[in-house]
Amino acid sequence: MAWGPSFPIKGACPTPTASFWVNINGFLERQQDNTLRFTVGNELFNLIPRYFVNAPSRPLWYTVDQAPVLILGGIPEEKSILLTDTNFKDFFLVELSINSCWVGSFCPQASFTATIYDAIATESTLFIRQNQLVYYFTGTYITLHESNHGSEKWVHVLENECVKKLCPVHFHSNGSEYIMALTAGKHEGYVYLGTITDGRVSFELLPRQQSVCDAIKVVNCSITWAVFVAGHYNLLLLVEIEDPSTRKYFQVVSYDLVRDYLVILYTVPEFIPDAQGLEFLNILGAESYTNISMVPKGMSYNPYNNWLFIWGNFLLMSSYNNQNFIYLADFPKELSIKYLVNSFHGDVAIVTETEEIWYLLEGSYRVNQLFPSKGWEVYISLQVMHQSSLYAPNETMVTLFYEDRKLYQLVYLIDNQQGRLVKRLVPVEQLLMYQQLSNGYHLKPQGGHLTLSFTEFCPFMVLRLRDLPNPQIYTRQERYRAQPPRVLEPSGFHNEISLAAYQGLVYYLLWLHSVYDKPYADPVHDPTWRWWKDRKQDQDYYFYLASNWRSAGKVHIDMTSYEKIYDLKAEYELPERIFLDKGTSYSFSIFLTAQGHLFKSEIQHGVSVQPQSRAKLAVVLGDPGCIEVVMKKEVLINRYLVLFWVTLSDKRSCFDQGISGHHLKKTSMLVKVVGSAWHCFQNTLQGPRMQGSLMIPVLIGCPPGKRLAFDITYTLEYSRLQNKHYFDCVQVDPEMPCFFFRDIFYPFFLIQDLVTGDSGSFQGSYVLKVVGGGPTMDTIKEYSEEEIYRFNSPLDKTRSLIWTTKNTTTKDSAFNIMSHNSLGIEWLCLENSPCYDTVPHSIFAPEFYFKVLVSNRGVDKSTYCDYQLTFLLHIHGLPLSAKRAFFILMVSASLFVSLVILYLIFCLLLPCMMKACNVLHWKIGNIMASESYTYSTHSNTRVFIRTSGTKSGGGSRGSSRVIPKAVQENKDVLKKP
Repeated sequence: MAWGPSFPIKGACPTPTASFWVNINGFLERQQDNTLRFTVGNELFNLIPRYFVNAPSRPLWYTVDQAPVLILGGIPEEKSILLTDTNFKDFFLVELSINSCWVGSFCPQASFTATIYDAIATESTLFIRQNQLVYYFTGTYITLHESNHGSEKWVHVLENECVKKLCPVHFHSNGSEYIMALTAGKHEGYVYLGTITDGRVSFELLPRQQSVCDAIKVVNCSITWAVFVAGHYNLLLLVEIEDPSTRKYFQVVSYDLVRDYLVILYTVPEFIPDAQGLEFLNILGAESYTNISMVPKGMSYNPYNNWLFIWGNFLLMSSYNNQNFIYLADFPKELSIKYLVNSFHGDVAIVTETEEIWYLLEGSYRVNQLFPSKGWEVYISLQVMHQSSLYAPNETMVTLFYEDRKLYQLVYLIDNQQGRLVKRLVPVEQLLMYQQLSNGYHLKPQGGHLTLSFTEFCPFMVLRLRDLPNPQIYTRQERYRAQPPRVLEPSGFHNEISLAAYQGLVYYLLWLHSVYDKPYADPVHDPTWRWWKDRKQDQDYYFYLASNWRSAGKVHIDMTSYEKIYDLKAEYELPERIFLDKGTSYSFSIFLTAQGHLFKSEIQHGVSVQPQSRAKLAVVLGDPGCIEVVMKKEVLINRYLVLFWVTLSDKRSCFDQGISGHHLKKTSMLVKVVGSAWHCFQNTLQGPRMQGSLMIPVLIGCPPGKRLAFDITYTLEYSRLQNKHYFDCVQVDPEMPCFFFRDIFYPFFLIQDLVTGDSGSFQGSYVLKVVGGGPTMDTIKEYSEEEIYRFNSPLDKTRSLIWTTKNTTTKDSAFNIMSHNSLGIEWLCLENSPCYDTVPHSIFAPEFYFKVLVSNRGVDKSTYCDYQLTFLLHIHGLPLSAKRAFFILMVSASLFVSLVILYLIFCLLLPCMMKACNVLHWKIGNIMASESYTYSTHSNTRVFIRTSGTKSGGGSRGSSRVIPKAVQENKDVLKKP
């Protein structure tokens, strides 16, 4: 949903800092007058102070790294929300077009209100709760779905339910996103789990068999909060139980959706423990307690490190099993937590009911107050001195959220009686550093006066990361280089033509990226290869035109400026997250420049031996059963340097096979220098940064961007080498070469890494099946499961096999297991197979198109990737069946014999026929001559009679001489043979 090139600006030159995320806002539509309007409601342009002043802050809930649009409710007595697609860099106030009806007739509620209490944004759908009603609106995101599932209006769901709270699920999983609705009234003790898949919303009532109250055998209970661990299909419930004989108490209950099994994990203590001055306390049951009751309000779960927080007027933390909890005593029991904000990278911000902000660094048990605090006072004083516009004497916090590992506030400021909403950074490191400086100094008398000195709490001076591998192979981020076109104008500024050309180029590049999923591997492994492959020969010509300012439209496009980046280098910092396939590892080194007093050398028998350092490195793993760390240490005492080599590896035990980029298991590795938490800071160009604690989210499974492709190039070369020849089809198709039926077929496949550009032969095992086929492209049909078994299984006894091979088979011997060392495929097409007795459509041999499925699932133990490839295979030269061949032979022989007989008859009868023709010709000529003679005699007689009456006898004698001459000429003609 995001595309981040550095777009040029009209009337200016492009700069590297002009990059911005392009979001496709699916909640806008264009009107007939070419204006944009919101589909979810009407935009309001006046931020009235009563919307925000003295209004309590509220959490910002959304699907992490998925939601392109964020929404925030909580505006008092208004059915309006704040909507943003830039993380509140800018925003819109939208009044929602919903029917604010009240179901107080069957829902327990004191009064009606128009306030939107809960608002959750997912990738394509927005959810809100008003009173006890739930609505959702699906945006028009055609790029997300094959068809448009956008809503025309807000949809009211769970119509007959009283929903008292919506609970978010921060991460998507299994191709879906989730949301939870806690009900009251008739379904008290149940949870509705909402599933959003491709824009479609569905709800399921859980538990399926009985309510939570019945399952834990209590009369009255109420679910206060719910957490859904999507990776394990597990639901964690915070349940309030009212027992008439005792006071009410709380329990954490786990519900397994797969096994439909519910179990009590933990019973929350009734009172807050007495820590007796300790930072934290393990809750084992033997502790002393205060007389202040524990009032749980909610839970927060981090799937990367499996840490579960229960919060209220206390803070409990559990890791791994969610059954053993630690009480964090630094948080005052007089306060009450309103909500937690988790960065999921090792930081947790806490907001109390009194709008105080506290901070917890995961891996430590200390909770620090950020606001109000001495550090905050120092920081505000400095900001006032700098006349910063982000701070004012009268301000109200609207929400608190993380963006790119940094904590931000959305604050409503009133300055000079003008109100405005601003997004500002919460400088956590600076506040902690100011607090440390204010508490970590003392005065020493020296030379008759006092000297200010500070205590150095940090166990090292400088921490550096080295030997980091290239990040793309682990981060799985695909990157392209797309430079703006060159404007051939004296000013060099961009105009409408250059902007339109660049927009089209970027769009086409995005299209090439999205469609690069061909089953046949290209000779060059790059989506941009097909773009310029036919134009590279004219590159110099276009450059010549640009050099002489003669390019079309005064715009020059450099072909080399559009390419995929495969060689991105590391920047001496850990990546945002890494992906690990089966058995792979991630290695780096840490250099610690330590204080001199932290080093020591052991002396044995007067000889200095291995130097030692007190600087220690600790590692915390989210799932020790899935990943492991090997760490080596070297001390360079002459340079006051400690070197640690850290290698994180997958243990090949926590994941089955999955589709590339799907069903990944979340875990993490936390590396920290012992004693560095809250004490070590580094000044950078972006301000101070906390050091000594490095948290890396890890995703185990098949990394995104890996695919299986048919290596047509090497398959043709190897087949030609083994079969000593290669016969292509009569009509050659370069995109789909043919293979001859009688030749052994040797298929080869590639594993293409779309991120790094690597392309290598697939060395694992796989199962090949023919799952469809037809004599032409238009007649290809899909085979049923039973047909697939008959056509491909060596166990088939119905003589339906299409092909065979001499390789090993699966455990049940149902199908053949193949690899790159296979002996090849021999085509059979037995009498009950679909390719048997294919009728030819021309004088050439029959052809057949096989739809082939290749999968390594269940037979390849070298990777977590479940590769599946479906492609078409064109086979020509198929033999005819014996019956059809005999029929064709008989017909052909009959036709041949008939032709021979006709030829012989023709040769024998030819002389007689010639003689008969001559006689016939003579007779016809004779008849014609006699008819001509009769006609001539009759004509001359009439002439003689007519002339005899007018002329003398000399004339009569002349005529009598003429007639015999004509008769003689006719006789001469008839005598000719």
